[in-house]
Amino acid sequence: MGNDFKDRVTIYEVAKAAGVSLATVSRVINNTSTVKDETKNKVLAIIKKLGYKPSGLAQALATNKTTTIGVIIPSANYVYIANMLNGIIEICKSKNFTVSLYTTSHSRSDAIESIEKIIKSHVDGVIVFDDELNEEDIELFNNYAVPVVAVNNRIIASKIACIPFGYEHLIKKVITDYFTKGDKKMNFLHVHNAGRLLSRVENAYIQTHLENDREYDITNCDDSYQRTYQDFKERFKRVKKEYVIAYRDSIAAAVMNAAQDMGLSIPEDIEVLSIIGTKYSSIIRPNITNLYIDMQEVGKRSMYMLVDLINGQLQDKEYKFESIYVKKDSTKF
Repeated sequence: MGNDFKDRVTIYEVAKAAGVSLATVSRVINNTSTVKDETKNKVLAIIKKLGYKPSGLAQALATNKTTTIGVIIPSANYVYIANMLNGIIEICKSKNFTVSLYTTSHSRSDAIESIEKIIKSHVDGVIVFDDELNEEDIELFNNYAVPVVAVNNRIIASKIACIPFGYEHLIKKVITDYFTKGDKKMNFLHVHNAGRLLSRVENAYIQTHLENDREYDITNCDDSYQRTYQDFKERFKRVKKEYVIAYRDSIAAAVMNAAQDMGLSIPEDIEVLSIIGTKYSSIIRPNITNLYIDMQEVGKRSMYMLVDLINGQLQDKEYKFESIYVKKDSTKF
C-alpha cells in the first residue's frame, strides 16, 4: 500500500541534490542577488521537484537570525508573570518569532546558567525578568552582542534596554496618606527570596515610617497560601487590629481568610493591601486593594522594544511603568 504522505523535505536534502551549500539554498529562497542565475535556476528546479517548503532555518542561514528570542523568568506559576508572557507571545506571533523559555526558580545560579545556555543557543534577543540577576550579569549579554530588554531593572548599554517599575513613590504616598486617616499599626510581610522588587518596596515602607516617627512591624512570611493562612490564624488570636501589606493577591487572601475565620472583620479590624495586583484582586471576596501594573502591556512593550533593538531602530532605551493605587474593599481608604 502506498503512503499518501511523505516526510517533510529539508533544506539539507535540497542542498545535497543541487550540489550547493546550505547558505546558497537559503539565499535563493530569500531572493538575494549574490547567487548566479544558473545556480539559482538549478536550486529552484530541485525545490520544485522535491516539493520543499522553506522553514525558518533557511531564512536564518541567509540573515544570520534565528527568529527566536529567549525569555528568562523566575517562574511561570505566578499570574503576573503569566500575564507578561501572554503579552510577549502575542507580539512574537505577529512578528513571526518563536520563544525559548528559561525559568530560574529565584536561584541566582539557575539564572547564570540560563544566561550561558541562551548565549550558546544564538537567539536573536533576550527578555529578562529575574530579580536575582544584577547589572554585571545582564551585561554578559552585551559582551556577546546579544540584544536584551531587562524588565524590572534599570540598565542601559549599547545592546541593552530596560523597563523599570515604579512602586516606591506610590507605596510612600499610600502609607503617608494612611497616617492622616487610619488608626492601625502597619505590618509588612517579608518573603524570603522574593527578589529586589519586594525589597525596594520594603525599604520604602521602613523609610516612610522612620521619617514620620511611626512604629511598624515586619513579619517573615512563606510564599505559600496555606502556611500564611495558618500563621495568621495564630497571630490573630492576639492581634485584633492591623494593616497588612502583602506581596501578592494569594498571600493577601490568606491573611483575609485567616482574619475572618478568627471572627475579625475586613476592613474594620484588619486592612490588607496587595503590592502586585492581578485579576484575582477582583475575584477574591472582599476585593483586594492593590498596586497595579498591567503586566500584559509590559510583555508587549518589552517585545516591541526588543524587535527595534535587534533591528538597530530603538530610539529610547528606557520605558518606565508606574504602578497605580486601586482602592477596593480590603482597606478603608
